[in-house]
Amino acid sequence: MNETAVRIDDEVMKVETGSGRYYYVYGMQFEKGKSYTHEDYMKLPEGLRVELIDGVFYELYPEDPITGMAAPKRAHQELAGELFYRIRRYIEENGGSCRVYPAPFAVRVKTDNKNTVEPDISVICDPSKLTDEGCMGAPDWIIEIVSPSNPGNDYIRKLNLYREAGVREYWIVDPDKNKVSVYEFEKGAPAPKEFTFKDKVKASIYDDLVIDFSAIDLE
Repeated sequence: MNETAVRIDDEVMKVETGSGRYYYVYGMQFEKGKSYTHEDYMKLPEGLRVELIDGVFYELYPEDPITGMAAPKRAHQELAGELFYRIRRYIEENGGSCRVYPAPFAVRVKTDNKNTVEPDISVICDPSKLTDEGCMGAPDWIIEIVSPSNPGNDYIRKLNLYREAGVREYWIVDPDKNKVSVYEFEKGAPAPKEFTFKDKVKASIYDDLVIDFSAIDLE
């Protein structure tokens, strides 16, 4: 039997390879069918960009098959920075009490201990949800900027997770498709509102916060 040593925090485990019993996240090996918890998430090496969704670990930035890079692209970072800045400025100028956090920021979006994610932007209006580790409970508003190497996380897994967890509003910003999908879960809207990067998009959790995507320079 071939064996490989796999490091998780300070513990080294010997596991059988080639059996199909395991999946890999940034070279680390995890057992298929096992439901991992937030405690397992906290034991991962510091700085490892991983999310836990329904007990399964996922790479936050999978390796791009074309570039070979396992990191967000410049357009992703540009959008994240601009959106964070505009939301924070609006809250400050209006004397708001909500807090906005960019990734990396751990959100235990449900209380089942099997979901810890790092949204690109989280807006939390209930201060009792904030802890030293991050956020315990559903943020009011989440924005995810789609990674072209792993769109299923934002469009499927996180969409369902955020809806079930009680997130009030969810934006999916897709640079490759030049599209912004706005899900107003709080209003029970059955389908998202769709916009392009030429549009002004209103945040439904606020009366007058509008983000003009055409003013964000991605060139």
